[in-house]
Amino acid sequence: MSRELEHYWGPERKIAAVRKPEDLQAALRNGWPVVFLLIGDLFTAERYVAEALRAGKKVFLHVDFITGLGGDPIVIKYIAERIKPTGIISTKSHFVKHAKKQGLLAIQRLFIIDTSALEQGIHNIRQSEPDAIEIMPGLLSRVITELRDSVPTPIIAGGLIKDKAEIETALRAGAAAVSMGNRLLWT
Repeated sequence: MSRELEHYWGPERKIAAVRKPEDLQAALRNGWPVVFLLIGDLFTAERYVAEALRAGKKVFLHVDFITGLGGDPIVIKYIAERIKPTGIISTKSHFVKHAKKQGLLAIQRLFIIDTSALEQGIHNIRQSEPDAIEIMPGLLSRVITELRDSVPTPIIAGGLIKDKAEIETALRAGAAAVSMGNRLLWT
């Protein structure tokens, strides 16, 4: 599996996860090289991605959140050819597979709510072979370690991250990077 993404995070290993349009400019001004876009629709996603790319960022578009695109795999071809992000984020294994076929980097997002979800997540990762995994919530240091020991894919911890101590805990547990939507942690 690819470890291509690991050099993207930079020494900080932090990622601005933009959840509101008004936060995009703050994310583009910070010194972190990667931005996760969890905003947009059929009309705005291309503009947001282009703006971030012009700012020198690596941009990952969370395709599950883009209003108006739908769930058909042709969406990924459209995103690759028209919107042109660095890569995508999705909870859907088939989107991850199609993104890789289209030459995009792909991050699979997993919600680890119980042991069954962890086991199913490991199975899905082995099938879709994402370039990285984003687990949620990102406060599960034991799960980060267990997942890191189970699959050779870089792990991004995200969700419910509220302070710098939680960032450090996730990184010490083995996360390759930490994504956060709390704008106060971006500076």
